Amino acid sequence: MAHHDPIGLIAPHAGLAQLNERSRDIFRQIVESYLATGEPVGSRNISRLIALPLSPASVRNVMSDLEQLGLIYAPHTSAGRLPTELGLRFFVDALMQVGDLTEAERQSIQTQLASVGRAQTVEAALGEALTRLSGLTRAAAVVLTPKSNARLKHIEFVRLEPEKALVVLVGEDGQVENRVLALPPGVPSSALMEATNFLNARIRGRTLAEARLELETALTQNRAELDQLTQKVVAAGIASWSGGENEDRQLIVRGHANLLEDLHALDDLERIKSLFDDLETKRGVIDLLGRAERGEGVRIFIGSENKLFSLSGSSTIIAPYSDAHGRIVGVLGVIGPTRLNYARVIPTVDYAARIVSRILGG
Repeated sequence: MAHHDPIGLIAPHAGLAQLNERSRDIFRQIVESYLATGEPVGSRNISRLIALPLSPASVRNVMSDLEQLGLIYAPHTSAGRLPTELGLRFFVDALMQVGDLTEAERQSIQTQLASVGRAQTVEAALGEALTRLSGLTRAAAVVLTPKSNARLKHIEFVRLEPEKALVVLVGEDGQVENRVLALPPGVPSSALMEATNFLNARIRGRTLAEARLELETALTQNRAELDQLTQKVVAAGIASWSGGENEDRQLIVRGHANLLEDLHALDDLERIKSLFDDLETKRGVIDLLGRAERGEGVRIFIGSENKLFSLSGSSTIIAPYSDAHGRIVGVLGVIGPTRLNYARVIPTVDYAARIVSRILGG
């Protein structure tokens, strides 16, 4: 039996990133085998796979230390080992090399997403992008987008009470939204009519985000040529379109069927059913994806790192996308089992988000 030296596993007072070369190599093989097959891998197989000449007994000693660190576990007695969620997080953060996409891969994604730009509405474009992204990654693709991407056709203010009005927004797609607006004291009906005419002359064919920018600029530069009360009505109307709240968001999911491929056991199927249930609770998914809008670049959530997917043990890889003004307006990405091919999916999601930003930016 090889001498077991757990002290040599990690340098003193160092974190997981300081695993020695032997331990890293063995751990990497366990993770990569899991990502490829979903099956536990034993010491005998690992001893054949690693570059260093180590006996199965020596490999078992290292695996024991990795298990003590919480990086791997044995699903059954005398079985091989699988990575834990902590192990997957460590692998993704410290060991995995996320290469850039090749020119051929970039061209493939661009070709796949080319039809997105020909879609009639933003929602249709995003739905098409998700279908393509789902096909590229073999996972379920999701997007969180503000409803304000719909283009406007008409707006009207209808007084409800002396200091309350109903704002009726009609989109080019026929969608109608009603919002209650608090009015400044003393607003006459003529001010509501003037605000309606002023807005309708400027919003047609624009998204809410575009209309908001145009109107805010007009008001701040005193180009509105409106009296004070009417300006307040317009400003209040703009404020009511601020977006970002859950009820102003919509979630689009494509590619559920991909999650049913390559199932290895009954508990795999149970996890996928649980994930389907999670995706039905859209508010939770919206909350999760909304967190990614507060930062740039790809965000990765593994398993129970987000409470929403704690039961299904799913991973989420998402990236924000922007509008024509460079402002983040939504998030797209993929949701799938923790066995996602992270090294391939991460750059694919990142590039897809950039392509969608370019398309939406015109």
